[in-house]
Amino acid sequence: MSSLVIIGAQWGDEGKGKITDYLTNKADVVVRYQGGNNAGHTVIANDVTYKLHLIPSGIVQNKPSIVGTGVALDPVWLAEEMRILKTQGLCFDNLMIDKRTHLIMPYHRLLDELNEKSLGEKEIGTTKRGVGPCYTDKTKRIGIRVCDLMNKDIFAEKLKENITKVNVEIKEIYGAQPLDYQTIYDEYIALAEVMRPYVQDTTVMIYDYIKTGKKVLFEGAQGTLLDIDFGTYPYVTSSHPTSAGVCIGAGVGPTAIDDVLGIAKAYTTRVGRGPFPTELNDETGEYLRQKGFEFGTTTGRPRRCGWLDMVILRYAVRVNGLTGIALTKLDTLTGLKTIKICTGYRCEGELINDFPPELDILEKCEPVYEEFEGWEEDITHAASVNELCENAKKYIKRIEELCAVPIDLISVGPDREQTIVTGNFFHE
Repeated sequence: MSSLVIIGAQWGDEGKGKITDYLTNKADVVVRYQGGNNAGHTVIANDVTYKLHLIPSGIVQNKPSIVGTGVALDPVWLAEEMRILKTQGLCFDNLMIDKRTHLIMPYHRLLDELNEKSLGEKEIGTTKRGVGPCYTDKTKRIGIRVCDLMNKDIFAEKLKENITKVNVEIKEIYGAQPLDYQTIYDEYIALAEVMRPYVQDTTVMIYDYIKTGKKVLFEGAQGTLLDIDFGTYPYVTSSHPTSAGVCIGAGVGPTAIDDVLGIAKAYTTRVGRGPFPTELNDETGEYLRQKGFEFGTTTGRPRRCGWLDMVILRYAVRVNGLTGIALTKLDTLTGLKTIKICTGYRCEGELINDFPPELDILEKCEPVYEEFEGWEEDITHAASVNELCENAKKYIKRIEELCAVPIDLISVGPDREQTIVTGNFFHE
């Protein structure tokens, strides 16, 4: 048995797409276990950039790629994503979609947009892709699953019931135009035929892969601090990007997980609202944004940037059971004279070492920093830790000391080849 979970250790956008793609070389199968097209992974391989939102990163290397039951799946987006990736030379012979996966419907997208608009200045900052309302219907037990879409009669019955109810909400609460049942039915029935060749009970397949000794890579979207329970609530997503989400989102027991790799940038970024203790609203923050090209894969929104926060990273180690860390975008720090690491918070005179669940406390927290000398050397061609400059090595060593977890992988550029591996993956 050999399985590895990849999770975001910050607020998402840590570079999970590249790391997943890199480790897919060593894996036999890749499983996406949560989230929807509200998250995006960028994979650069052979000078081609692939933008992935729903399809697992393993598809770039033609590995078995499974969309698990914990994903919120938009069939419209899926069909378009497949179309674009086909023009880039990818095929989908190894794509599988679980029968239990819940579908994002047009009314989910509309409700997401209307609700965000109604919140005004208190908006959550969702991508308006309908992911939250989809998960809401799932919890309310009125969601429509992939297996429902495969049966025209069942789909028609469930869609009629939902449309009747949701149109009342759309019209009477938000004052918007109601949706047409027949238009949605026709569109989704056509999409059902696009999806049908890939629909499976993937929980059986994943179980068999693990039991027969295959190397299974579980790919998460977003990050720890966006988890519905453990994130900066309410500025969170509607699923579990933490490692615990794998069990529910892929249909495996906790004993099937061997290692958990947390992806963390060498600095910190965040999209949308919410507290951000180490945020830099100055020239350094803009430097990180421009050099690191910190703009959302899904929305294009500029990301907020700040120094690396070890309070967050230690929290991620604890709630995810991290066995290792992949440090990304180390090269973005090149050119800075001074680099800082937040080692703790100070709130109203009290030193805080653990990430607080209360947002009102987090908003008052001021970072306590350690300072390091920066570097001017180009590290993008380093193939080992020894080839990095001394100041970069000191930075890495201090991160390991502060979080008490080894850094098993270092990314020094966007390409697959710009990766330094120091750890042992899949028990090789």
